[in-house]
Formats: sequence, structure tokens, C-alpha cells
Amino acid sequence: MAKKLVKFFLRISLGAGFLSASADRFGWWPKEYSAWGDWDSFLVYTSHLLSWIPDNTIPILGFAATLLEVVLGIFLIAGFKLKPTSWISGGLLLIFALSMTFADSIKSPLDASVFTASAAAFSIPFIKESFLEMDYLIGKNKKYKRRK
Repeated sequence: MAKKLVKFFLRISLGAGFLSASADRFGWWPKEYSAWGDWDSFLVYTSHLLSWIPDNTIPILGFAATLLEVVLGIFLIAGFKLKPTSWISGGLLLIFALSMTFADSIKSPLDASVFTASAAAFSIPFIKESFLEMDYLIGKNKKYKRRK
């Protein structure tokens, strides 16, 4: 049971983190709790992290990262397509951590636990036990239909 709960906690906390960060970009968090507070401030930060990228691509990359975080957040929480979702989540977080490192210093991603979050995402597929996962429910239904 402990492995099921650990995996569940990893999924929920990572998924909620993705959704919270995305909500912040749209100003859905109160200003006193917000990192960016609005889309334009998020794009300024994105431009800072990716200063070597042409400015006209920053809105596209910011949109792509946000869309990816929303989809990954929902998939993690639901436990849907968990193996690829976990690998993509870990990779995206590692890209964020490295971008923060090169733009600022190693202290920035360490303080924000971005490397830790990346490692957590990468670890999910190695826990085979399932708890409240759509993948398990879908697989169970397929097995049931084959027996008929």
C-alpha cells in the first residue's frame, strides 16, 4: 500500500504544481501569492531564461510550455498514459532547471526544487503499483472485454 500512496502523491503533487504554475500565468492566483501574476510577466521571465532565442519566438514557446504543463498536469492527476506523461514531465522540468541554471545560477532551480521535481517525475514509471489511475481502469476494462 505504501508504494501506491507514494506514487499517488508524486502524481498529484507534480500535476498540481503544473496546473498551479499555469494558473499563475493567467492571473488566477492572488497577487500576494503569485510568481508572475499575468501572461506578460511570465513572458518576460521566459525571455530572461531563453535570452539566446529570438524574441519573436518567446510567446510561442511560452504558450507551448503552458499548454504542455496543463495537459501533463491533468494527465498526471488522472493517471492517464502515465509512463509517457511521466517521462515528458521529467524532461520538461529538467529543461526548466537547466534553463534556470544557465540564465541565473544553480541556486535558482535548487531553491525552487526543480531538479527534485524532475527526478520525481522520472521515478513514477518505476513504481508498478496503481492507485486511482485511469490507465489501470482502462486496462482492466480491456481485459474484461477480452474474456467475454
